[in-house]
Amino acid sequence: MTDPLHAELLDLAREAARRAGELLRDGRPADLAVAATKSSSVDVVTEMDIAAEKLITGLIAERRPDDGVLGEEGASTAGSSGVRWVIDPLDGTVNYLYGLPTWAVSVAAEQDGVTVAGAVFAPMRGEAYHAVLGGGAWATGAWEGERRLACRPSPPLDQALVSTGFNYVTDVRAHQADVVRRLVPLVRDIRRGGSAAIDLCDVAAGRLDGYYERGLHPWDLAAGALIAREAGALTSARHPGTPPSNDLTVAASPGVFTPLLALLDEFGAWHD
Repeated sequence: MTDPLHAELLDLAREAARRAGELLRDGRPADLAVAATKSSSVDVVTEMDIAAEKLITGLIAERRPDDGVLGEEGASTAGSSGVRWVIDPLDGTVNYLYGLPTWAVSVAAEQDGVTVAGAVFAPMRGEAYHAVLGGGAWATGAWEGERRLACRPSPPLDQALVSTGFNYVTDVRAHQADVVRRLVPLVRDIRRGGSAAIDLCDVAAGRLDGYYERGLHPWDLAAGALIAREAGALTSARHPGTPPSNDLTVAASPGVFTPLLALLDEFGAWHD
């Protein structure tokens, strides 16, 4: 039985992700411009990232004013309730800027440092994914009703479809490209979608056999990693059993996870 608090947090996460996603989808100006940059000149923030984060944090402050918040665009409050919200108001900003459909809103809730609820809304797919700790992973979309998610049965690694992402810092990108060069002959193929949250949900939904990326932040992975785990995937950083981190995030069906992680370790896919 789901903890009543966790159920409450999930309901709020889903509502916040949906409302922010609708704002981003319906309110995107024709002349959308870059408002700021972060790690490099190509790592951008738009006015809509900022507006979506304000919508989410305002909703949380109204409903649960004692909770903490960590948001990609600067929202940071400690809170006093033991609950912290980890928010990516627009995961896949460059896709959004260019009018590509692979972007999402990610909202997760932690209790005492453990992620207990998460929601990812991908408006241009018409799909929403959610999970609560111990309650499985679920999605709504073009199909009727809610669908329980389950990662794919594990193929041999050379038949696995794997996704990854690239950092915006030039030397990191170059190293990541070298890892891909070495990995791609050993798997079915490699995809690069541009949204970590969606990639993790695609592992959960059985659309990918595995996913890895270096350089993710808590807001990039909090909701998606929970959804992947609740769908039966394994997740870790460089070492099995360690939580996904900025050094390395890996999520895969159980039979793909171990050989994929071994290759990533061999190729030095983590932060030095």
